[in-house]
Amino acid sequence: MLIMRVRTDDRRNAIIEAANAVFRELGYERTSMSAISERVGGSKATLYGYFKSKEELFVAAMLEAVAEQGQVVMDLLDPSEPRVDLVLQRFGEAYLEFMATPETLAVIRAAVAEGAHVAVGARLYESGPKRGWEGMKAYLARLCEKGAIRAFDPGIAAGHLKGMLEAGVIEPLLYGTKPQIDPKLAVAAAVEGFLRAYGYTETRSGQGK
Repeated sequence: MLIMRVRTDDRRNAIIEAANAVFRELGYERTSMSAISERVGGSKATLYGYFKSKEELFVAAMLEAVAEQGQVVMDLLDPSEPRVDLVLQRFGEAYLEFMATPETLAVIRAAVAEGAHVAVGARLYESGPKRGWEGMKAYLARLCEKGAIRAFDPGIAAGHLKGMLEAGVIEPLLYGTKPQIDPKLAVAAAVEGFLRAYGYTETRSGQGK
């Protein structure tokens, strides 16, 4: 049973790897399931046994390369650490490093390029960025409950932090040029500005500063 599971996983991974290559070469519109089956070696029936549609396979192929690293970044949001500034600094630096990888930039460009296909763009967003920033929203909500920050809406606060972290860094990278701001300096400024705006109260050993 275990051997069959391993073979199934290996086959799925091979399909995703082949699909990733074909989608990047041809784009979503010009790629067919036949082209992917030819690349991976097998039949279309085999592909549909793993993925119900080209749309589903596209989303899986785009996100597979970045999902594990993205989760590592989100895991840095440790609610047990009282120094929120340190948590956000570590998270911010890891987040920008993750966003600057060729794999992540390729996914973002693909999502923008294929965003006209509403179902594809929506599924990429729901399975990727939205899921990640729901984690940030939950982290900030816990800070609000503890009185560490004052945020009327943790979701809006998460959006503010995201924008502040990315400003001057991510957009230039998407255009293939260098960031306007050194990423570490950008993170430091973003975290300081965010915590000041949201009334951060630093705590050490359970006592306010």
